[in-house]
Amino acid sequence: MTYVVVENCIKCKYTDCVEVCPVDCFYEGENTLVINPDECIDCGVCEPECPAEAILPDTEDGIEEWLEINQKFSEVWPNITSKKEPMEGADEQNGKAGKKADLSEKPGAGD
Repeated sequence: MTYVVVENCIKCKYTDCVEVCPVDCFYEGENTLVINPDECIDCGVCEPECPAEAILPDTEDGIEEWLEINQKFSEVWPNITSKKEPMEGADEQNGKAGKKADLSEKPGAGD
C-alpha cells in the first residue's frame, strides 16, 4: 500500500502534509502536490494533516488513475519538504468537483 494525492489538492496545494513526512516523498507541481509511491513507506501520518482530505491510501476504489498521476509527476517535479502558504483562493477551491481538468503539468518551485 501507498498513499496518493488526489483531485482535491488541485488549486489548493496545502502543504501541511510535507512537514510530517518522514521520508520526504512529496513533489510539487504548479498547482498540486504528488507522492512518489516508490518512496512512500505507508506510515499514513500525512493523511490526517491534509485540510483538503486529498490524500488517500491506494486501496480506495477508483484510485488507480491518481496512482499513475502521482508516479508520473513525482519523477519530474521537484521535491518539497517544507510547509508553504497554500495557493491563493485555496479555501474556495477546497471541495470543488471537476478540478482534474485544471491539473497543470508544470513543476512547482520545490524547496
